[in-house]
Amino acid sequence: MRESRLFKIVYHLLDQGQTTAPELAEKFEVSVRTIYRDIDALSGAGIPVYAETGRNGGIHLMRGFVLDKALFSEEEKQEILTAMQSIKTVRNINSSQTLQKLSAMFHLDSEDWLEVDFSRWGSKEFDNEKFELLKSAVIHRKQVKIHYANSYEVISERIVQPCKLAYKSSAWYLKAFCTKKQGWRTFKLNRILDLELLSESFPHRDFPKPPVAPQREYNQIKLRFPREMAYRIYDEFVPTQVQVQDNGDLVASAKMPEDPWLIGFLLSFGTQVEVLSPTYLKEALAKEAKSIYEKNKP
Repeated sequence: MRESRLFKIVYHLLDQGQTTAPELAEKFEVSVRTIYRDIDALSGAGIPVYAETGRNGGIHLMRGFVLDKALFSEEEKQEILTAMQSIKTVRNINSSQTLQKLSAMFHLDSEDWLEVDFSRWGSKEFDNEKFELLKSAVIHRKQVKIHYANSYEVISERIVQPCKLAYKSSAWYLKAFCTKKQGWRTFKLNRILDLELLSESFPHRDFPKPPVAPQREYNQIKLRFPREMAYRIYDEFVPTQVQVQDNGDLVASAKMPEDPWLIGFLLSFGTQVEVLSPTYLKEALAKEAKSIYEKNKP
């Protein structure tokens, strides 16, 4: 807590130029004596901060002082700029020129070597607008009305209280308290069909940690793919799970849950997948493919 306040004091002085101990005490909700102890600690750490008495006195930094001389190593500065660069797809970061300001403060060039875009193909504007609105709702604790398509093909209207945005396994999720269900829920952003930021506020609450579930043991699945499917195979499997055969075929082995999702996953490869084991999965896949054929045959 104290380290955070010390940093904020330095940044405040960089921004304002000069202040007083009573002003800092009021701003950070501590005593004046605590502020003077903080000033002594900063001075002892090598930051040229001074307290002068008199009519025009106050607390200030030595002219020409820049933040990078005391608080961050070269590696830490680059890590901060990289983190900012990695999320500059969010509009407010671009429009406020936060990246440029940090670069100037650190006396470093912001090299544009990294680009991250979490929007889907053909929907950049909508996805980024959705992300920006939800980000604002999380920061300002505003309720949001959404229409959500769940995994059971039901579209419902919800009023949610956003807690955080999370990125996992190539998809964004919203963790929020659902007023309809009166419980915490995780919503996949791609399934939020539309949303509206509401004026109602809500108190801060931390998203509960999930209970530790018992480790489930899945059966080993072995699949064969032709070499031209390599681009897709390495999207879905790690290299240690894939063996390249003499003829170029790829055999992937992994423990996977045997449920409807797995059948749909295998069907997404069309005729380019062959189930080597287990046999009952091979039969289940063939049965589902036959059912699809019967339903769609001319």
